[in-house]
Amino acid sequence: MPTDSDPAAPGPAPAAEGPVRVFVGLKVAPDIARELAALAQPLPRFAVRQVAAADIHLTLVPPWEEPEPPAAIETLRRVAAKHRAFELTFRHAGYGPQPRQPRLLWAECAATDELLALQAALLQAYGRENERPFRPHVTLARIRGNGRMLARRHPIDRELSLTQKVESVELYQSPPQGQRGYRILALAPLVEGALPAPVP
Repeated sequence: MPTDSDPAAPGPAPAAEGPVRVFVGLKVAPDIARELAALAQPLPRFAVRQVAAADIHLTLVPPWEEPEPPAAIETLRRVAAKHRAFELTFRHAGYGPQPRQPRLLWAECAATDELLALQAALLQAYGRENERPFRPHVTLARIRGNGRMLARRHPIDRELSLTQKVESVELYQSPPQGQRGYRILALAPLVEGALPAPVP
């Protein structure tokens, strides 16, 4: 559970003083996030920008400029109320998305029916589209320069067997230009057990 000192701890929605850059994602459990973040520790600092464990997440809806955060939060809750909690499994850590010219160190996740259905529903609800096919993953580090050389000098190709239960979906606020750290504006719980019957 996030604490007050957690940079991703939920807080009240910001006042409507103009658009806020937001995205929808799943927060990785702290113990798994720490284990994943450790995979990037051996990489040279000048070659990558590591993602802090507290910021590791799986993006479901790419960032956009949201003029009305309270409305976006209500949309999130409406979609979450129609989807059950599910398990998220991390299967492989390595460089991507193109192995020959990688830009990221990432951990790929199983593309389960539950995860794909939730993502599709969120994209539709927010009127957004993926620019490329959805490959569920969490970013552990962003490569600054020659990714091919980095991958050759510091090979990382590891099978994973990490699973967490996903019980909520989060609306994140991206940090201002030049700053780091994501902020959770709101989290919406997924349904435990059977879904409620639709209202006639």
